[in-house]
Amino acid sequence: MTAQQTKELEATILQEVDGDQAWSTVETLATTVRLSGNEDEAKAIAYLQSKLDAYGVKQTLYTPTLFVSWPLKATLRVLGDGGFSVMAKNPSMSVSTGGEEVEGDLFYLETGWAAGVMSLFNNADLGDADLTGKVVITEGLPMPGKVADISARGALAAVFVGPGERIHEGVCTTIWGSPDLDSMDRQPSIPIIAVNKPEGQKLIARAKDGNARVAFSTNLDTQWRPIPILVAEIEGSAAPDEFVLVHGHLDGWHIGVGDNLTGDATLLELARLFQKHAGELKRSVRIAWWSGHSHGRYAGSTWFADEFALDLAENCVAQVDCDSPGCRWTSVFTNVMWTEEAGPLVKGAIKDVTGEDAHWARALRAGDYSFNNLGLTGYLMLSSTMPDALREEKGYYAVGGCGGNIAWHTEDDTLEIGDKANLARDIAVYAAAVLRAVNATVPPFDFRVTLDQFETTLDDYQKTAGDRFDLSPARGDIAALRGDLDTFYATVDGLSGADAGDPAARAASKTQRQLARILIPVNYARQGRFWQDPAETVPALPDLALVKKLAASELGSHQDHAAQVSLKRGLNRLRWALRPAGAAARGETSIDA
Repeated sequence: MTAQQTKELEATILQEVDGDQAWSTVETLATTVRLSGNEDEAKAIAYLQSKLDAYGVKQTLYTPTLFVSWPLKATLRVLGDGGFSVMAKNPSMSVSTGGEEVEGDLFYLETGWAAGVMSLFNNADLGDADLTGKVVITEGLPMPGKVADISARGALAAVFVGPGERIHEGVCTTIWGSPDLDSMDRQPSIPIIAVNKPEGQKLIARAKDGNARVAFSTNLDTQWRPIPILVAEIEGSAAPDEFVLVHGHLDGWHIGVGDNLTGDATLLELARLFQKHAGELKRSVRIAWWSGHSHGRYAGSTWFADEFALDLAENCVAQVDCDSPGCRWTSVFTNVMWTEEAGPLVKGAIKDVTGEDAHWARALRAGDYSFNNLGLTGYLMLSSTMPDALREEKGYYAVGGCGGNIAWHTEDDTLEIGDKANLARDIAVYAAAVLRAVNATVPPFDFRVTLDQFETTLDDYQKTAGDRFDLSPARGDIAALRGDLDTFYATVDGLSGADAGDPAARAASKTQRQLARILIPVNYARQGRFWQDPAETVPALPDLALVKKLAASELGSHQDHAAQVSLKRGLNRLRWALRPAGAAARGETSIDA
């Protein structure tokens, strides 16, 4: 297929996007409340399967038994004179008191609310407060890192004051996916309660007065249970073993239209479109609907990463996350996430389809990015959002989905949060962004962009380290790899117009995957290839981000020396990744990084 034919195919597919049909899916599924593994979710799966059957799409339904937590009920009341009760909820994976009340003294710890979506997952500075035996009350959503830090200080329980009038549901464990023997001890060890801002501020006022003894209870159904994972496949014609994985979660909170029924409808429409043009696809497309996202901390996608690890590691071209597209008032593409090498593809697809510029944000340790340790190129997660000026005009605070609508993870995430026209636009964005990886002669990822980011990160870290640690040895390795990549991409350019199944194109595509397997983990993970990092923020080149620990230590102190040891190991890891990446670019066999 020539470049012109590829362009014509994309234009045809984009013209065939059926916003009415996609919106019908949203409306149909908006009659269900899909807890991971419940009957409503099974009904939604059956609907998707019936549609895929009608489209002639091959599909497989898996039902692994995974660790899932359904919040049932929480209570919180202030005791004594002038006591009162507040509306309360408990996030998934927090400790259940079995509905029995526990008493304790409320202690206020100021940590503040997140300023933007990119800071939602950041840990808070807890200072040196003694939290032993206290019921801690603090601002923000009960995010996993914050919960873990408060638990480690010996708190009896924690109350999180949300940023608005609605309480936002969530999951508070740092364990990514179902626990293994290494992570199971990180299960939250205290009850966690969420309250809204108006009532939370009343509680904070009582805590500041030193006169707030409270009684609380939590009740959750947390157990290993079978949950559904539906995977559709449209086989390519030239290189069918190579595939792009497009995915999103089916489970959700309450009706969950913007998070994530619009995404589920997008995936179904992509399946219809790609199946219709299956004979013109060069690589395969796999489309997955996960359960266990909301109530199992990405249990479904993590199971898939485990179960099909070798196939993913060998053959997956990229993973594309689909969460919260097509919401109301969304007209811009800010904080769009991708691993660095995918930037040219994503920015080009969004610009060509919408006319809007896409603005990059480093992919958070969130969504269903369960494939970083494997080293898969990833792009998208959240897509369109509302402009900051509109958000400010409406008085909206930062949330993690629904296009910026504060209905996210609340009872208000109903049909009015979706927008049929915006959904059709975002489906077109996904279709273009997926097709460009599926039908390119060689997947259009540029790891020189990754090296640019590495150099920027090293500049920042060197400023932090000052003269206490020298990061410059990595510079020579980066320069050498850049030279190898320049040569490699010149060869790729020379393949333009060749079929994706051409042996030279297949070899270059494999090299792209090898580069991803080496360079993405060193930038997005600290654990091994077949493990999962905690559900906490992972900074760029995380082993070297420890320069902050070095800078905060007293010269010659125990922490100073320990930080030096850690940084040396981190520098070695980076340099060892850069060298086999160069060998891969040169077409040589090398010890894997």
